[in-house]
Amino acid sequence: MMTPPIPAKGHYDIGFLLLPGFSQLAFSSALEPLRMANHLADRTLYTWHLVSRDGAAVEASSGLATAVDQALEPMPALDLLLVCGGVEVQRYDDRATLAWLKRLAERRIPLGAVCTGGYVLARAGLLDGYRCTLHWEHISSLHEAQRFPGVAFTSQLFVMDRDRYTCSGGIAPLDMMLNLIGRQQGLALAESIAEEFIHERIRGVGDRQRTPLRVRLGHSHPKLEEVANLMEANLQELLELDELASYAGLSRRQLERLFQRYVGCPPLRFYLELRLARARLLLSQTHMPITEVAMACGFVSPPHFTKCYHDYFGHSPSSERKRRHDRQADLVEPPEASEPPLDGTGESESLPCGD
Repeated sequence: MMTPPIPAKGHYDIGFLLLPGFSQLAFSSALEPLRMANHLADRTLYTWHLVSRDGAAVEASSGLATAVDQALEPMPALDLLLVCGGVEVQRYDDRATLAWLKRLAERRIPLGAVCTGGYVLARAGLLDGYRCTLHWEHISSLHEAQRFPGVAFTSQLFVMDRDRYTCSGGIAPLDMMLNLIGRQQGLALAESIAEEFIHERIRGVGDRQRTPLRVRLGHSHPKLEEVANLMEANLQELLELDELASYAGLSRRQLERLFQRYVGCPPLRFYLELRLARARLLLSQTHMPITEVAMACGFVSPPHFTKCYHDYFGHSPSSERKRRHDRQADLVEPPEASEPPLDGTGESESLPCGD
């Protein structure tokens, strides 16, 4: 992993750009290590500046409003700017903010992001040729929609690639900032901060962000975990139950018994739920037409997909997408009329109910 380009010195100015609907947890996980570093060192190692587009307070996804220090202009002198994203970030398309980020990059100011903030950096073209990460929900959606082909998305907890620092959500920013502090101020200080926060281990760049499927299944049979992983890796081109059993060295009857004992449902039901969960992510995080979502999740026809989706979630795929759009309308301004949608495609028409 490349050494961060921020030079070793006594004091660092860190900027936090708060986007509408940002994750309060991810933001705090990035900010609090800086505060604790100052406290434990008994001197000011870090100062920080909170920025919003117009200088007004920004409402987080929790509904809490956070006051900021300034608007985009005048541009502050920074050693690092972190974009703090959250819900519905894929709709964020503010031209002034994107242009401001580009000017920071032109001034060689290192840029980073926590949670879904990396999406905005990618939207501004500032992650092309870089490795980066986002929250795992958005990574899977971007892969399916083939967005930002010039960006190498990974499922790592965080990535430090030259002058770009990206991190997933939750408390993962804590680990990224502890690694950064360790490189700048020494490992002893970073470990002391972790102890203050009762953070038993500073996770590194090799750690992956998504909760392993075995954890979600609980303490179960290893063959069951193997089959569940096969299912998750084959949501579009489905495997037959006999194939799944054969890969795991089980008979079909043994496989069905394992699922019934440890999961409480037949294996095909579990497989269906994995596909529907992926479909819900694609509907909420991409502009893929609903027919393409159905195909990407292994459904042979749109009516069958609609029926299964309605039976499981209680509403149709088109209703799911409409509900998401209605919620995000209060968070961001719609794209200008002259600009295409984020993925360059129009919205698909609603599918027939199918049931």
